[in-house]
Amino acid sequence: MLTPDRHQLILETVKNDHTAKIKRLVEVTGASESTIRRDLDQLEKQGLLLRVHGGASLRRSASAEPTMGEKITKFHREKQLIAKFAASLVQDGDCIFIDAGSTTFEMIPYLKQKDIVVVTNGLSHLDALSEHNIKTYVIGGQVKHRTGAVVGAGALQSLQQYRFDQCFMGANGVTLADGFTTPDPEEAAIKQTTVHLSRKRYILIDHSKFNEVSFTKFLDLPEAEIVTDYKGNLLEDYTHKTNIKVVTT
Repeated sequence: MLTPDRHQLILETVKNDHTAKIKRLVEVTGASESTIRRDLDQLEKQGLLLRVHGGASLRRSASAEPTMGEKITKFHREKQLIAKFAASLVQDGDCIFIDAGSTTFEMIPYLKQKDIVVVTNGLSHLDALSEHNIKTYVIGGQVKHRTGAVVGAGALQSLQQYRFDQCFMGANGVTLADGFTTPDPEEAAIKQTTVHLSRKRYILIDHSKFNEVSFTKFLDLPEAEIVTDYKGNLLEDYTHKTNIKVVTT
């Protein structure tokens, strides 16, 4: 098979499956693993796909933002592991901020025995927080329909009255060069403000968010610690820039 034809087949397979392991690409192309690895490197340099551990995935648009429902179902087990560890960092008496992310949402059941105060901009979090009898304040402002996040000038003003022992936030992408990014500038402003009001800052991100860039940068890597399940080949490079806790099953 000619190289252009193989590249086209690889791209079609990744597009159809959203992600594809090297083993799968070997099966559909009949090429060797070393050839597939070289192909993936070339296609990534051309900006046509993203190399991930053991294979490749589609590149996401920088402005694309999935709904809360779409976020919750993706990598659910990994998000639970990340959230469980993050919740273990919370101590009785803490006042914490939990943002409107799907991984931060998974923290809530693990907080039910703690004597804490939670502030959130996630409307989808409120039922779970109430169900677990966690004292909760929600900031006011404009509601984003896709994610249930409260944003805007009113939300920023509402935030200013609080000071947090810890904040826990999500991100749509993180890279060594660009730091933490998110699709919406208004949501980025909420994240930036929260960080500056918090003693300890944590970003909760699963492996799929690494080496992805969204539209708006909200934080440099050294400004927050990372809790993740990422075990990729750039892990050591990330640890040189910030504290990173990798959770395992």
